[in-house]
Amino acid sequence: MFALVCLVLLLCNSHGLVGSLNDEGYALLSFKQSIVQDPEMSLSNWNSSDENPCTWNGVTCKELRVVSVSIPKKKLFGFLPSSLGSLSQLRHLNLRNNKLYGSLPDELFRVQGLQSLVLYGNSLSGSVSNEIGKLAYLQTLDLSQNSFNGSIPSSVVQCKRLKTLVLSENHFTGSLPDEFGNAFASLQKLDLSYNKFNGSIPGDIGNLSSLEGTVDLSHNLFSGSIPASLGNLPEKVYIDLTYNNLSGPIPQNGALMNRGPTAFLGNPGLCGPPLKNPCSAETPGANSPSSFPYFPDNHPPRDSDDNAEKNKARGLSKSSVIVIVVSDIVGICLVGLLFSYCYTRLFACGSHKDEHGYGIEKGGKGRKECLCFRKDESETLSENVEQYDLVPLDPQVAFDLDELLKASAFVLGKSGIGIVYKVVLEDGFTVAVRRLGEGGSQRFKEFQTEVEAIGKLRHPNIVTLRAYYWSVDEKLLIYDYIPNGSLSAAIHGKPGMITFTPLPWSVRLKIMKGIARGLVYLHEFSPKKYVHGDLKPNNILLGQNMEPQISDFGLGRLANIAGGSPTLQSNRMTIEKPQERQQKTAPSEATTVSSSANLGSCYQAPEALKVVKPSQKWDVYSYGVTLLEMITGRLPLVQVGSTEMDLVSWIQLCIEEKKPLSDVLDPYLVQDADKEEEIIAVMKIAMACIHSSPERRPSMRHVTDALDRLAISAD
Repeated sequence: MFALVCLVLLLCNSHGLVGSLNDEGYALLSFKQSIVQDPEMSLSNWNSSDENPCTWNGVTCKELRVVSVSIPKKKLFGFLPSSLGSLSQLRHLNLRNNKLYGSLPDELFRVQGLQSLVLYGNSLSGSVSNEIGKLAYLQTLDLSQNSFNGSIPSSVVQCKRLKTLVLSENHFTGSLPDEFGNAFASLQKLDLSYNKFNGSIPGDIGNLSSLEGTVDLSHNLFSGSIPASLGNLPEKVYIDLTYNNLSGPIPQNGALMNRGPTAFLGNPGLCGPPLKNPCSAETPGANSPSSFPYFPDNHPPRDSDDNAEKNKARGLSKSSVIVIVVSDIVGICLVGLLFSYCYTRLFACGSHKDEHGYGIEKGGKGRKECLCFRKDESETLSENVEQYDLVPLDPQVAFDLDELLKASAFVLGKSGIGIVYKVVLEDGFTVAVRRLGEGGSQRFKEFQTEVEAIGKLRHPNIVTLRAYYWSVDEKLLIYDYIPNGSLSAAIHGKPGMITFTPLPWSVRLKIMKGIARGLVYLHEFSPKKYVHGDLKPNNILLGQNMEPQISDFGLGRLANIAGGSPTLQSNRMTIEKPQERQQKTAPSEATTVSSSANLGSCYQAPEALKVVKPSQKWDVYSYGVTLLEMITGRLPLVQVGSTEMDLVSWIQLCIEEKKPLSDVLDPYLVQDADKEEEIIAVMKIAMACIHSSPERRPSMRHVTDALDRLAISAD
């Protein structure tokens, strides 16, 4: 058949010079013949008159042998011929986002040196041959967004070098192969979502110790219980099990601990924390402490039913009634005194007060501030305002308000939205507490609804709100403490830093991807498809392994409900002058920028000045500016001679003046010169995000896909 195709090509060639083209050239010409439509003329220079195909579009050779064919997003309409299997030295095949149809030819799996097979975003169908097991060097297999069916071939476990396995949005069925979890020691990305996989989740899946990001098993037909071994995955991994047929208690160990309900939605048979559905005594495994927590009101009163009936039958004498009434009056008085004492206890700590009435404790090297709040003697509680204890939004919160007030608190930062403290509890557990001020607003129910909605958000790239406190004088938000500060400080340093370690490109790219994933979650998977509305490096925090976590979501609205008048856009903030990045000295050398030259507005989309209702495209714009800041190392206000311009305008000026990349790039990235293509690709993504027209900006889903495929498309 292959010889026949070659003969047809020979006869079709009008130049009469076909004899000079080598065998691999003929194999690729066979592929060209299988393409019915090529609207962008991507294969126009694939000519039989050449000696070899090494100069053809999308073809890369090494020692005159084809090692890569990469033709993504060219609207190619056709099928994959078996002749591709004759490219014996092929290492990378990337035909993503075209219009290819038909099945995968078995011959393709005989190219034993193949390292990446990227075909997502086509219309390919049929089953995947068991021959795939012959690809011993395969590292990337992405067949997502096609119409493949059948089960995963059992031989896939022989591809032991796999790092990326993405099969989402197909019609795959059946259970996962045996030894699935033991086979892929190097697997970093696993996405099986939106298929029809069934059977139980393999118990050995917890052995995939190299996984990163999100392990996505959602929108399938997996049944049975969640294996406890799933908790053995790295703790930074987010496990998405939504919309399956899973049942039984949710194990509370390792990577499965401290997860909100979001990861388990759509499985009516699941029970136990963090879901509100308690496990019954009949549920297998329900007697384990991790799945059936103790609550005092789960237990009946001490009196038995018989005793209760006897008490009713006895009746009460007149003297007994008098004693009961007097006792009630005394009890009410005692409760009133106790409430008065507790109220005073909550709002005073220590005898040292500053001029505002806050308790101050001196200690250690820096200043400690006790979390105690002013209460003027003349002030009275409104009849309509309710006062509450600390309200946990997560069952894992194991401390109360009294413990919080006794803890050591250090000021992390101040703004118009309030003060943020690092609070270290007696057991060493650390949280971040934001005070929203002392507004006397009476909109408690509105505040409660809003804060509890925010508290339900659970994603590895969103800072988790764990609890809150409300009173007429004080509103507190308690978050996870994120140890490595803000992205802004990581890019530019901050006043007072003795040493400054710049972020390498690989870390910056990891942070960019994490921020994008967090925004995708807010935009598409959160209950209300939220908009952040104030994204910037100052409110992107960096975790233990430099993973980004978006903070301050919903903060402006909560502050307004709580009675404060400040807005996020009018904050005064302390920043460094650009020239001070090289020499970090005392905080007094910082420059204060007021609302007249507001840095926060540099991240706002142009339409935000005209449109009241925020849109997700606002966040896309802010994200684009953040990318530019990470690439250029410049502050959002750039000094150009004696004037200042925002970063977006400066970048556009550099493009108009055709400045070389070295003039735009952060000097600290010079050592990553080998990553120039990646950097330029991210720059293009950033420029798309900051388009002046909201409709022309990509969605965060498309941005995430572009970043995730970056290394692949660079092949």
